[in-house]
Parts: sequence; C-alpha cells; structure tokens
Amino acid sequence: MKQSLFTILENQPLTDTVFRMRLAGDTGDISAPGQFVNIRLDGLFLRRPISVCDYGDDCLTLIYKVVGTGTAKMRDMHPGATLDLLTGLGNGYDLALSGDHPVVIGGGVGVPPLYGLAKRLIAQGKSVTAILGFNTESEIFYADAFRALGCETIITTADGSFGAKGFVTDAMPGLAYSHFYACGPEPMLKAVYRASRTSGQLSFEERMGCGFGACMGCTCQTIAGPKRICKDGPVMRKEEILWNG
Repeated sequence: MKQSLFTILENQPLTDTVFRMRLAGDTGDISAPGQFVNIRLDGLFLRRPISVCDYGDDCLTLIYKVVGTGTAKMRDMHPGATLDLLTGLGNGYDLALSGDHPVVIGGGVGVPPLYGLAKRLIAQGKSVTAILGFNTESEIFYADAFRALGCETIITTADGSFGAKGFVTDAMPGLAYSHFYACGPEPMLKAVYRASRTSGQLSFEERMGCGFGACMGCTCQTIAGPKRICKDGPVMRKEEILWNG
C-alpha cells in the first residue's frame, strides 16, 4: 500500500450516472487487475474505495457510479485537481489460472476491473470472452472498449432493450471457457457461481472502513475461516467461498 497524490487528467460521463476519471501519479504499487484504491475526499471522514479499471506507467483509470455524497464530489472535480489515494489495495485476479479461453463476467459497475484484466489476458495470447450485464440500454458502457481489445463481447440487458434479454448467467450455457472471472453485486456473483462449470475467481463488493485490513469491518466467512474483503480479497477463488443463505 502506498499513499500519494494524483492529478486528474480527465473526468467524463459515460452514462447519466457513470463517469471515467483518468489520473496521473505513482502507480508502482498496483500489481494486479482487480485491486482497488481508497480515495480521500474533503469533508468526509472515510475514504471511498473504487476499483481500478486500468493502470500503466504513471496513469490510472477509474470508473465510478454516482451513488452518494462521496462519488458526487468526485463527479464535480475538474482536470488539474489533486486527489489523495491509497494504492495497491486488495489482492487482484490471478492470471496464471486462466487457461486458454477465459471468460470475464461483469454486472454494472462490476465491469471496470475486468477491462484491465481482459487487456492483460489478451496480451498473454488468451482468447477472451466478455459477458457484460446491465439493466437497460442507457446504462451500457465500455462494450466498445472490450471489443477494441479483441474480446468476443456479449451484452445482456434485464429489460431486453439491447443485446440478449436476461442476466449474465443466461449467456453462460453452451459457452466454452477454461476459467471465469467475475465482478458485480453479490446476487449476480452467487448466480454465476452456481451456473459455472469451471473454477473461477469472484470479486466482492463490501462497505469498508479503513480499506487495508485494520478495522475488520468487511470480514466474511470462507472455508478457511474469516477473511477481510479489503485485505484478503476482494478477489476470492470459487472453491473457498461460503454463501449465506
């Protein structure tokens, strides 16, 4: 984990409520797709955790949805402003387990970290399929970005306004894949877990206090005992998950 200042280069809307923020700063502590940053915002006691969409030399891309006071403050920031970030948080996805034809499965704002993952899998010569799920057509973002990487990209919408009608799991039967990577709300993750035919990795969303394992506020149960989503996750192997209910 490292604390440093980043300068906003871009803060643009992708939909009515989803924004992409590009920042310049020290990305040296970000080591795997699926990690997150914790952002300090003036006037708020707790930092806000946001998953990393993509990262490179001195450049970081975040995609966030405006859902409350913190993300509303982020929406109103302009290029040139600075943000205090903790970087290198969480464990990220393990690319070594992907096999030759992995599938990445994202729902809503669970889509962003899968972009950086897919980019790196394709750089390794993997054939990647992306299943991206949204409620309706107006909420779709980054589908073209996945296609530009070279992913076979399948879009599902709950209301059938674009792509296949239904949920991400409706696109899974009949699909050949070697490993799955998923990120999204817990009901979606549970459904993917049950529908999957291979091993996989799931990234969990959880309310966090500190974001680096000190407060124990985001603890969940696994087959190996309690684990902290912020420190031991957010990515967990399919085989270690214990579902409540």
